[in-house]
Amino acid sequence: MKRKLVLENGMEFEGIGFGSKKEKVAEIVFNTSMVGYQEILSDPSYCDQFVVMTYPLIGNYGLTDEDYESKNIYMSGFVVREYNDLPSNFRYTRTLSDVMEENKVVGISDIDTRELVRVIRDYGSMKAFICDVDKSHEYAMEHIKNYNYPTNQVDKVSSKRVWYSRTRNPLYNVVCVDCGCKLNIIRKLNEFGCNVVVVPYNVTKEEVLKYHPDGLFLSNGPGDPENVKPVIELIKELKGKLPILGICLGHQMIGLAYGAKTYKMKFGHRGANHPVRDLETSKVEITSQNHSFAVDKSSLEGTGLTLTHINILDNEAEGMKDEKNYLMCVQYHPESAAGPEDSTYLFARFRNLMKEWKSKCQKEEI
Repeated sequence: MKRKLVLENGMEFEGIGFGSKKEKVAEIVFNTSMVGYQEILSDPSYCDQFVVMTYPLIGNYGLTDEDYESKNIYMSGFVVREYNDLPSNFRYTRTLSDVMEENKVVGISDIDTRELVRVIRDYGSMKAFICDVDKSHEYAMEHIKNYNYPTNQVDKVSSKRVWYSRTRNPLYNVVCVDCGCKLNIIRKLNEFGCNVVVVPYNVTKEEVLKYHPDGLFLSNGPGDPENVKPVIELIKELKGKLPILGICLGHQMIGLAYGAKTYKMKFGHRGANHPVRDLETSKVEITSQNHSFAVDKSSLEGTGLTLTHINILDNEAEGMKDEKNYLMCVQYHPESAAGPEDSTYLFARFRNLMKEWKSKCQKEEI
């Protein structure tokens, strides 16, 4: 089935369709990961986005039941160089195209993804439209013109009910504010001895505290952090009342809650090979990232936040902390542990914060 991709700047790319046969408009971005298309497909942070994969072969190992990052799929579409619908993998249970069709995710292959990524790098992320090749250019541009970027993405992807993820011999209880949380983050918290209570993003301070948590986790998620006002207010109310860890969107919302500023990047960071320096140890980690927005590190002065990590490629703020209030956050995804330096140590740091906090509270009671 011949289809085409039309960009907001008027460029067209013809290719072969796979997945859903629907027409869709979405923001187009690119990801430089060589593997992990199932995790990308099921990551709620890609809500309402077309993802261009720079690695040329996609679909060749299928999808497995254990590797999803969420219970639902919110991505709009995949754009790839070559799609393989005959997977070779003893673990696979479904093909990528089947799952995409079932979840109304569009796909287009046989696109020159090298040229397309250069366009996105030069002009920035933009709106795009995928439709049948016989649709007129004017028809496509009209759909793009009438499309407005959504502002309710966290509301769309967040859990609507409380749910629990328990572990054996738990040391701590953590409340996770779900803004589109990846399941592997929950698994890592469990591995580090935490029972996790996952709550909707619009949870109140009173509802959080009724679980008597030892710590609060603020998850990743899609969209502009300024649109997630309930969580920003929650951070202001709970700052200093219990240890807090934020990842990705959580990092950005913490910045806003402290009075720092965020901005939309030209084309964002998406991939498994972003070098980040830990300013406390001077070690460099190769990290997984997925974000369009960032905290403006020049706005941190006077907020109470200290910069802890920077991106070596563009000097972007990648981590912050407030030692006085037992708070830490990172822009990247430590649960993915992409490089030789295992970044899951950040979960151990959070566990240590909770240990120090409990010890402090016990002393004050005495």
